[in-house]
Order: sequence, then structure tokens, then C-alpha cells
Amino acid sequence: MSPRTDPAQSASLDLSKWFAEEVYPHEPALRKWLRVRFPWLHEADEVAREAVLRLWKQGNISGSAGIESPKALLFAIARNAACDLGRRRGIAEINSVAEMEQLSVLDESADVVETVSTRQELEFLADALLDLPDGCRQVLTLCKMYGYTPKQAATKLGISEHTVRAQIAKGMRRCAAYLRHRGVGGDRP
Repeated sequence: MSPRTDPAQSASLDLSKWFAEEVYPHEPALRKWLRVRFPWLHEADEVAREAVLRLWKQGNISGSAGIESPKALLFAIARNAACDLGRRRGIAEINSVAEMEQLSVLDESADVVETVSTRQELEFLADALLDLPDGCRQVLTLCKMYGYTPKQAATKLGISEHTVRAQIAKGMRRCAAYLRHRGVGGDRP
């Protein structure tokens, strides 16, 4: 008489194998990405573990077959968790345009709604920059778009490093207020 395989046990083994092959190998890259993408996040390891756990739970609920790209979902879960943590702490972040192409972790093409939303947000950010006084806009452009250090920007513009830092803070606050006033950067699903 041959032993019968319990369907629940078989599904659990399949999920464990899928998880070990498709999800867990991405955890070290996720930790590194979180540290680079969210330098203020001191709990990158905890957020990465939480993202892995949430994906494990989702796989248990929906099954691994319902998840097209485990890596993309893992990174999206971690990004959302880090953003939620940042919102709770009141941390606002503006990325340089040079970093924008590094933000995507998906190999697949982006969702249309997300793409349109991102483009609109970039247009709002461009408008916010144009709304700044000339000196403030120059400093933000050099530091946030071209990656200049405050010292390099000060040398290039012939102003003090302290003035550069003050202009960065002023510009970031004004851009954040501009975006907030237009409903960009608030709570989103």
C-alpha cells in the first residue's frame, strides 16, 4: 500500500521551495537597496525581514502562483514599509534627478497608473523648482540634480557653504510645501 500525500503538506512544501528559490535569495540585495535608497533608515535589516515575512504571509494566502514577480513585490513591500516609517517620523525626501533611474527595481514594464502618477509628480516637482528664487533654484539644481556637495556648489557659485546649506533647506521646505499644496506626496496606497 503506497503512502498518501496530504495536499496541505504538499502545498506547504511547494510554497517553501518557491520561497527558498524565488524570494529569500533577494533579501541581501533588498537590505543593501534599503540602505542606499533610505539613508535615514537605521532599521534596514528589520524592514527587510518584515518585507520577507509579509511576502511569506501573502504567499500562504494567495499561493505562489498568484505572484508574478516575487522580487518586485518584495521590494515594493519594503519600499512601502520604509515610506510608512518615514511618514510616521516626519521625514521628507527629495531625490536627485540623477538617481531617478536607480529607483526602479522592476525588470518588467511599470504599471500604467504608476507611470502616469510618477510623471505628474515629476512635473509638479519641476514646477516647484521653477517657483523658487533664482539662487535657491541654482543651489538645489547643483546639489540635488547634479550631485554637487555643498562645498563644491559654494565654490562654483561664489557663496559660502553655510549659505548653500541654508538654501538647500529653504528650497526643500518650499518644494515640499508646493507639492503638499497640490496633493502630491501625501498618503497613498
